[in-house]
Amino acid sequence: MTPAIFGCSGPELTADERAFFLEADPAGYILFKRNCENPEQLRRLTDSLREIHGRDRLLVSIDQEGGRVARLGPPEWRKWPAPARFGELYEKAPASGIEAMRLNSEAMATELAASGITVDFHAPCDVARPETDDVIGDRALGAESMQVAALGRAILDGMAAAGVVGCLKHMPGHGRATADSHKHLPVVDAQDADLMIDIAPFEHLAGRATIGMTAHIVFTDWDDQRPATQSPWVVENIIRQRIGFDGLLLTDDIDMQALDGTIPERSVRALQAGCDLVLNCWAKLDDMAGIVEACGTISSESAARLDRALASVEVPESPADPDALVAIRDALFAATDVTL
Repeated sequence: MTPAIFGCSGPELTADERAFFLEADPAGYILFKRNCENPEQLRRLTDSLREIHGRDRLLVSIDQEGGRVARLGPPEWRKWPAPARFGELYEKAPASGIEAMRLNSEAMATELAASGITVDFHAPCDVARPETDDVIGDRALGAESMQVAALGRAILDGMAAAGVVGCLKHMPGHGRATADSHKHLPVVDAQDADLMIDIAPFEHLAGRATIGMTAHIVFTDWDDQRPATQSPWVVENIIRQRIGFDGLLLTDDIDMQALDGTIPERSVRALQAGCDLVLNCWAKLDDMAGIVEACGTISSESAARLDRALASVEVPESPADPDALVAIRDALFAATDVTL
């Protein structure tokens, strides 16, 4: 098995993709709008991916947070509110904010599970600050660590109830970054003591989450030469030890401009730093083939983490009714002056 998550080019697999995936045996897949036309088509696509590998427990992932990060949307799928709306409700009524977030997450995950998606790269646990770049913006759950942790837990619990595994991101925290790592390499000069605020939500949820994602950010007080994704010191001492996360650790998209070098070179550095899987989103066969050649076979430890993550939830035989869940969510908002 290749220690990578790969993208697909369109709403169905090409013959070249099918042959490549059969030989490469990637750890999983990530889907984007280009792959998603309607529920029936999407289910056929995810079933075809499972057919290639002959296993039902397959990592088939998506970025579905709500708001502007939504790969599935109207008219074929429901429109979901941005995570920040739940932070605003929490500030008015904490218990209502937590319950509304849990209900929303279960309803959203019920849609995902019906389409054969097993992992959602959601919950964003980056603590917002005045200087936070807009790449996070209303994706943030709040500016206070415990609020972020409480709402992040509600996301993980809600999705698990529908049989979908959530993901802590972006470790060790994207809130202090003043640049978009899709375009530039952010550099954070905060001291270790100040960064404890940023890692606190991840510490609180490390024992609950089975999948986590790194940030392409340089934290100069920890490693002034390498972004967290490619820093052995940050992965081991901060993510694994101080945060205490022992789940499946994957990179943010390895193609982002925060990183330099070829795609295979970037991937090797991330795996050597201690990441379990490389996330490669763009469905470029040459890049994917380069990753396969450069990165070899998944380690036994990483394979065990992958298995534990996928086995950590079960799709219920009788899923909840998303309409009923959303109705209760909306009633919680209606009881305050916070609008969705």
